[in-house]
Amino acid sequence: MTVQTFYINWEPLEQLLRDKIDLPPEPLRYEKFSEGYSNMTYLLKVGDWEGVMRRPPGGPLPPRAHDMEREFTLLQKINPLFHYAPKPYLLHEDEAIMDKHFYVMEKKEGVVVDETFPERWGSSETVGPKLSRNLIGTLIELQQVDYKKAGLEKMGKPEGFMERQVNGWIRRYDAAKTEDIRGIAELEDWLKQAVPLNPETTIVHNDFKLNNIVIDADDPSKTSGVLDWELATIGDPLSDIGSSLAYWGSAQDRDLGINSISSLPGFFSRREFTEEYAKKSGRDMTHIDFYLAFGFYKLAVILQQIYKRWADGTVEDERFGTLNGAVRNLIEIGHDARAGKLL
Repeated sequence: MTVQTFYINWEPLEQLLRDKIDLPPEPLRYEKFSEGYSNMTYLLKVGDWEGVMRRPPGGPLPPRAHDMEREFTLLQKINPLFHYAPKPYLLHEDEAIMDKHFYVMEKKEGVVVDETFPERWGSSETVGPKLSRNLIGTLIELQQVDYKKAGLEKMGKPEGFMERQVNGWIRRYDAAKTEDIRGIAELEDWLKQAVPLNPETTIVHNDFKLNNIVIDADDPSKTSGVLDWELATIGDPLSDIGSSLAYWGSAQDRDLGINSISSLPGFFSRREFTEEYAKKSGRDMTHIDFYLAFGFYKLAVILQQIYKRWADGTVEDERFGTLNGAVRNLIEIGHDARAGKLL
């Protein structure tokens, strides 16, 4: 098996940082954050200064995926109006530094909740409702940002947004297909036929989930940052709810290939999540089953793309070898969502 490698030359990177940013005299230190299924992220430290570097993963990438320049530009525009978005410092591409383009941004202080949360916060019964309301409230706050004032009109095309989303993700699946999965064609056909008409347009994060939120270290009811803007665009706000609910695990879920701390006691159920969002946003949730089914389908495609890279030998990570099972489960639960069995 041939594995595609990547490289980072840290000395020229440090010199670039010093040329662009006023840094303390101490040497650069770095550490890799716990790697998810997408971009590679590093914590950079120079004395008491800290920043974050993001770059694409190694190996061949799907078309238009992992676009650091687009992510950097979006952060430049949204940070002044939505302070949870990190401030970007520099964007660069130089093969003398690393094999792919990258950018450096502000480090948001706080806690990222993935599989655990700080014991000092209390039990899951105490913390769960606070984190649930916090995630929902932060998403609504993002959706209230005036994207035209932020100069983001060209970051997306609102007209026909959901149709393009559905067809685009189906094309992504076709490009990453490795085996026949029962029920996927039927789910795709239903998604194409059931697209709701929603005239409202907002910023869409497109990956809005708990472990992309930085929580105030002293208060789980407060947010200090929102991360991973790679897929952000302009479009239907309910698409973000569908994605969030897909990632919002339940104790009854089969293996979906993701961490699901929200399955612990105290966290909102998917129904409670939906009801809280509807109450706080005032939006009509009549077609929420469509958005949830599509959220599961998108997650299935994301995991399928990663599985294909593993199956092709372009990446080597033992976690990826079983993702095809999670893809099958996601298609099944997508059918449950379209049938209204989850909410």
